[in-house]
Amino acid sequence: MAEDTSPDSGAEGSRLSRGRLWVVGLVVGAVVLTGGGIVAGTFIKSPSQVAADAEPPPPDVLIARVEKRVLAETVVLRGTVAAGQTVQVAPVASGAEGSGAPVVTKVPVRSGATVRQGQVLLEISGRPVFVLKGGLPVYRDLKPGATGDDVKQLQEALAALGHGRGGDARGTFGEGTKNAVGDFYASIGYDPRPAVDDEGAAVDGAEATVTGAERAAEDARDALKANTDRTQDKTLRKARDRAEADLLTARTALAKARAAAGPMLPAGEVVFVQGFPARVASVPARPGAPVQGTVMTLSSGRLVAQGHLQDHQKGMVRVGQKVKILEENSGREIDAKVVAVADSPSRQQDPQGGAPQDGGGGDGDGSQGGGGAAGAVGYLFTAQPAGELPSELAGQEVRLTIEAASTDGKALVVPITAVSAGPDGRTVVTTVDGRGRQERIEVRTGTTGDGFVEVTPLADGGLEEGDKVVTGINPGGAAGASGAGS
Repeated sequence: MAEDTSPDSGAEGSRLSRGRLWVVGLVVGAVVLTGGGIVAGTFIKSPSQVAADAEPPPPDVLIARVEKRVLAETVVLRGTVAAGQTVQVAPVASGAEGSGAPVVTKVPVRSGATVRQGQVLLEISGRPVFVLKGGLPVYRDLKPGATGDDVKQLQEALAALGHGRGGDARGTFGEGTKNAVGDFYASIGYDPRPAVDDEGAAVDGAEATVTGAERAAEDARDALKANTDRTQDKTLRKARDRAEADLLTARTALAKARAAAGPMLPAGEVVFVQGFPARVASVPARPGAPVQGTVMTLSSGRLVAQGHLQDHQKGMVRVGQKVKILEENSGREIDAKVVAVADSPSRQQDPQGGAPQDGGGGDGDGSQGGGGAAGAVGYLFTAQPAGELPSELAGQEVRLTIEAASTDGKALVVPITAVSAGPDGRTVVTTVDGRGRQERIEVRTGTTGDGFVEVTPLADGGLEEGDKVVTGINPGGAAGASGAGS
């Protein structure tokens, strides 16, 4: 096709090009003006806004409400349930007459069993070992004629079982006590051991001597009475006096023989414990085994809970304070009270040795107990339950919560962080009203516990339940902090 080169067509093209440039210019100008407005709005501020931006952001106040509740300060630690007394039964007994080494022949009780006074615990070489009430340990055989506090203890224990001492003085093993011992042995199905193991030969011999002396004295008296020869009077009187003296000596010997004879209480056949109920803690002995060392362990008296306080806890625990004993396996909780706190620290023993141990706070339960490896030093304290603890808890670990202090009913409390002391020595809390206005209220603090403290306003109406108090300042804090405790 031929190209159009006429003058009219060139002019028309030039006009179209100028129109397009004018439209593009308008668009570019609009964009520039719009961008300039945005930039100006960003960088141009009022003087007040400039001053405000120069200040740090306003602080965010942390607040909490004043509450009314019973507040208690507690000490929590681990302890062990233990009896008031633990007795190792290790009888030193000879075998039955003429036999060899002593052997366990019967064990009628099992570990964990409750035993009563007078009950037979085991049998050694056919002889019983029984338990009686008493605080003195056995250290000798008790035989007729013996005197002392251990004899008095035996008399009291037998009397509690219905076997009185008769006319014997307290602490004297006489005829009445012999009868009591004999009757008791009969009640448990055994014969008592004789104090003089001669089958009565000493008494029989003494009785025969008395009989002979009585006859000799009688003959001497008769001879003197029948004498008609005055020259023989002196000789016959002398014979009579000697015969009567011999009779007195024989009768004295017989009395001694009779006093020494009768039943005895061998040291190896009795165990004294301080109180009942008593429990069998362990029975390592088995029938047929030789008697070597401890054959049984008894725990006596009411079960109590014991633990060790660390230095920082010692001053918080006093006799009479309330204790909660928690058996964690079952969730069972028992009320108790502190009955003893040691004045000086003692070294804890391994729990297997029977002494309680403070387990400390290593179990992740938040307890305040102190540490507790065996051998740690602590102050032993004892908590006595209001009722009887189940016997199966003996030797078990428990959690002990001691109420060291408590408010008298419900009291005004605030978080500990809400209380501050000014340079003037006054203790205050700062309240915040609905408009954000703050006011310092002077208070007196009391019991603390669980992160709270009891407060009493010194001015009436200065602080009430539901008021808001400042617990802290979070400078520049944003949204999250303002909601804390509000």
